[in-house]
Amino acid sequence: MEAALELFSTRSPEEVSIDDVAAAAGASRALVYHYFGGKYELYIAALGSAAKQLSVLLEPPTEGTPIDRLRISLERYFDFVESHAPGFTALLRGGPADRSGEVGEIVDGIRQLLLGRILHAMEVETPSPVLRITLRSWMASVETAGLDWLENRDVSRSELERLLVDHLVVLLHVAGQHEPGTAALFDRLAQEELTPES
Repeated sequence: MEAALELFSTRSPEEVSIDDVAAAAGASRALVYHYFGGKYELYIAALGSAAKQLSVLLEPPTEGTPIDRLRISLERYFDFVESHAPGFTALLRGGPADRSGEVGEIVDGIRQLLLGRILHAMEVETPSPVLRITLRSWMASVETAGLDWLENRDVSRSELERLLVDHLVVLLHVAGQHEPGTAALFDRLAQEELTPES
């Protein structure tokens, strides 16, 4: 599994063969087929393992304001995306909505994880429909921005992360004009950002 993750982190799935994985793992081709059945099954297993790693990386920070905690989580997310760039690019190449089957389940699982982490950082247990839509829209923007950054790298990663945090703040402000609960959340976050706990 470690060998497969390493290969999928440096090359797209289409460029990796079972022979490549077997050679990298120091195992026979037959052994890889025995455990995984084929390249697609191996890719699914590798993505599932990567998603678990991401889950560990995105354990919610416990210090700072909610926006501070969001910044930290976003930085950890991009650490992971950068270190698994080809695999993530291949995974998300079809666009945020173009996912189905087992790959789609893994991507949706990651998205649900991220949504839960964001809500936890904001100290929200159950989001209103407006807040849920706003956050999911922002998450799609994060994916798109990440793919653009991996392709072009003409903006520093730290600048991109700051831009995306600012995007979310603006989206929450606009969403608050449509729903009082989100407005109250925005006001609370703004107040906590101005007067963080010592």
